[in-house]
Amino acid sequence: MTISKNALFTRQEWIGFVVLAAIILLLLPALLDNFRLNLFGKYLTYAFVAIGLALCWGAGGILSLGQGVFFGLGGYCMAMFLKLEASTPENTSIQSTPGIPDFMDWNQLTELPGWWQPFYSLTFTLVAVVLVPVIFALIIGVAMFRRRVGGVYFAIITQAFAAILTILIVGQQGYTGGVNGITDLRTLKGWDIRTDEAKEILYYVNGVLLLAVLFIAHCVRKSKLGRVLIAMRDQEDRVRFSGYDVASFKIFIFCLGAAFAGIGGAMFTLQVGFMSPTLVGIVPSIEMVIFCAVGGRLSIQGAIYGALLVNWAKTSFSESFPELWLFGLGGLFIAVVMLFPNGLAGIWSEKIMPQINRLWAQRSKATSETPAKEGAVS
Repeated sequence: MTISKNALFTRQEWIGFVVLAAIILLLLPALLDNFRLNLFGKYLTYAFVAIGLALCWGAGGILSLGQGVFFGLGGYCMAMFLKLEASTPENTSIQSTPGIPDFMDWNQLTELPGWWQPFYSLTFTLVAVVLVPVIFALIIGVAMFRRRVGGVYFAIITQAFAAILTILIVGQQGYTGGVNGITDLRTLKGWDIRTDEAKEILYYVNGVLLLAVLFIAHCVRKSKLGRVLIAMRDQEDRVRFSGYDVASFKIFIFCLGAAFAGIGGAMFTLQVGFMSPTLVGIVPSIEMVIFCAVGGRLSIQGAIYGALLVNWAKTSFSESFPELWLFGLGGLFIAVVMLFPNGLAGIWSEKIMPQINRLWAQRSKATSETPAKEGAVS
């Protein structure tokens, strides 16, 4: 079988995609119990952010240290809908003001704020999960990229935005739940999301959505936009002098990464059952960059493996070595970066795929020679 050079997927990419899909949808559910499967479902929500970073940082050279902002915005939008559904007058009858979230009652609010009202609608919430992070990214992107702010300066500014949003969420606890976040989320349109069966279904939904996002990201990388992004990463001034609007390309890919992160945040809220400011700030944003770096920032599939490996290691080290797990996690990051500069994706492309291609070539050669020998005998 020959594959055109212009095909959307090369043979190597098809194999990688199928292997990843098999791991997520078949292998992990077969090997893990409900508790561990739910943990990996949580890890997969971080992979949405890692894919966006692989596009922004790996393809476009835009290092953002504030992706936790978009992850948190998507998560809070979904949490607001779920909290309103859990705060019916019957469920909150013991409050001073029934029918509003419990943290609002604790902070002596007597009515639901107007900007919470639209989140009674699931349709509005699903749109907001994507649109709110994109609008926020658009504001940052226009303000920064139109002024040609990039490199380390952009990374520091996005980090500052993560800190500002965290402080804002914690400070406005009457409207956001404060440091505790939005908790006690129970049902989605009457469906109890706290049961083991629901967690398993949400895991599969999570996996399918992740594969869809991966496909979209791959299409972007293969398109003319993807080629322009790589050219911008390597020679931005030359691309600008060629007549391309570099700022617009950067704004678009930054907003696309924000949309992916927002979807991941919404799935985190559904999978885990809460959303808090601890997932919005500087530390989680830097961890998300580490996911991408360990997986290989030049590979969108590698970013997913990086998110899974780092989070699995984080959980395993913290369970086995509660006092030393941070050192173990740091050692893992240093080892991968030093031994495999291209991350886990480098192991696949440099070590595994050459062996697969060699076996494939031998099989094809043997297949082509067999009919020739049979013809010679006859």
